Amino acid sequence: MRSMFDEATEGGGGGRAESVSTGLITDLYQLTMAAGYWRHGMAERSAVFHLFFRRAPFGGSYALACGLATALDFLAAWRFSAEDLGYLETLRGNDGGRLFASDFLDALGDLRFTCDVDAVAEGTVVFPHAPLLRVRGPLWQAQMVETALLTLINFQTLIASKASRVCRAAGGKPVLDFGLRRAQGLDGGHSASRACYVGGCVGTSNLWAARRFGIPAMGTHAHSWVLSFDDELTSFLAYADAMPNNCTLLVDTYDTVRGIDRAIEAARHLKERGHRLAGVRLDSGDLVSLSHLARQKLDAAGLHDAKVVASNELDEHRIAALEAAGAAIDVWGVGTRLVTGGGEGALGGVYKLAAVADAAGRLQDRVKISQEAIKSSLPGEQQVRRFHRQGQPVADVLYDAKQELVPAVGLRHREGSRLVLAADLDGEDLLQPVLRRGEPVRPEAGLEAIRRKAAEQLATLPEELTRLDGPEAYDVGMSEDLYRRWRVGLAG
Repeated sequence: MRSMFDEATEGGGGGRAESVSTGLITDLYQLTMAAGYWRHGMAERSAVFHLFFRRAPFGGSYALACGLATALDFLAAWRFSAEDLGYLETLRGNDGGRLFASDFLDALGDLRFTCDVDAVAEGTVVFPHAPLLRVRGPLWQAQMVETALLTLINFQTLIASKASRVCRAAGGKPVLDFGLRRAQGLDGGHSASRACYVGGCVGTSNLWAARRFGIPAMGTHAHSWVLSFDDELTSFLAYADAMPNNCTLLVDTYDTVRGIDRAIEAARHLKERGHRLAGVRLDSGDLVSLSHLARQKLDAAGLHDAKVVASNELDEHRIAALEAAGAAIDVWGVGTRLVTGGGEGALGGVYKLAAVADAAGRLQDRVKISQEAIKSSLPGEQQVRRFHRQGQPVADVLYDAKQELVPAVGLRHREGSRLVLAADLDGEDLLQPVLRRGEPVRPEAGLEAIRRKAAEQLATLPEELTRLDGPEAYDVGMSEDLYRRWRVGLAG
C-alpha cells in the first residue's frame, strides 16, 4: 500500500512511487530552533520528547489512539529536497539578511530521521497525560518533526474517538461515514475516513479512502438525482434500472410520505427484475415518526429486509436521543459532526521535551513549569503501565522506563493524593518500540486488525467511563520516583 507521502511520477515505468519532500511540513520556529541547536553544537545531543493530551475530548473520559501508521509513513519519508533548501535560502530576517546559514542548510540536505520511537498501538484506549508517543534521538531531529506528528496523531485520534462515541450511541447499528464534503480539506477527509473506520464505522462514502484503505464503500443518491427528472417516481425507477443491486432511495425531496410510497413502487419494479430494494433514506423532518411510518409501509409491502437509513446533522447525542425515543432506524449516516469533530475541532495534544543530554552525554530531566498545574510537564523517559483486573483497565501509571516498577505500586496524582494499587493486578507497558534509529522494528498492523483492537478495547471499559455525559475520571498518575522528580523540577 502506498503512503500518503508517496506520489506517482511519469516516465521510467509510469507510476513508480517516489517520496514527496516532507521537511517543510512544519512550523518555522521548529527550523529556527534547529538552526540554533546546530549553531551551538547541541544538534546531536540526545533528547526525549513525549506526545500526549491533557484533557479527553467531547467531555468524555478517554480517547482512541489513531494515526500512528500515517505518522510512521511521514517519518520514513522525512527529508529536505533541493527545492526545499532553495526556498529556505530565500527567507530573510528582520535586518534583510538570510535567516538560515549555508552550512545549516547543507546539513539539512543530508539529514534522515534516525530517532527511536516507542508508541501506543493504534486502536488502544488512552487517557489524559499518558504519552501516546515517545521520541528519543538527536535533539534537532526530534524537534523538527513535532508539528507533523501532532497534526497527524491529534486529528485521527480526535475523529476515531468521536466515531467510537457515535457508534456506541447507535447501540450496535451500522454507522456510515458520509463526511467528505464537509471535511476540513481533502487531506482532512482522507484521514477522517480512516479514523472513522478505526472508531467503529462500517463504511464510507469517500471512494478515495475506500480504495486507499480497503474500507467498504457505501452510499445512496442525492436530491439532485430526483430533481433531474420530471417527477419523483420516474427518478426512482430510473435509479432502480441503473443501480438494481445498490438501490437505497432518498425519499424526502418533495413529500416524504409520498416518497416512501413511490420507493415501494420502485421496489416492485426491482422485484420483477430479480432484485430488491436495499432501503430508503430519511434526511429531514421528524425522524422518529417518519422512520416508524417508513417501517410500517415497508413491512406492509413485504419489504421486511429493506433498511431505514437516517442522516441529517447527526452526532452521538442526537442519535442517543432518537434511539431513546424508539426511532425505527436501522442504519445511521453521519457526516459533518463526525469528520470535523463536531463542536471540538482539535484534540489539544502537545509534544514536550522531558530530558536532554548534557555535554557529557548524560540525560537531564526537564520540566515545563506553569501556574496551571495541568500544563506542567513531567520529566524523564516515561513509560505507561496499564493495570487490569479481569481484563478491565483499573489505572495507568507513568514511570521512568529505565527503572523497574514494583507490582504493588503507589500511584500519585498531580495534587499529591496517593492511590495504592493491589499487588495482584495484571500490568502491561503501552509504549512499545516501533522505530530504532529510524528503522521499523516490527510489521505495522493492518487497518482491520487496528479496528478489531479498538472494538476489543472499548468493550473492556466500564459503563461509568463511557457515558456520553458526566463520565467518571480514570486514574492516571505517576510512580513515587517520577512524582518526586516532577516536584523537584517544579521547585526549579
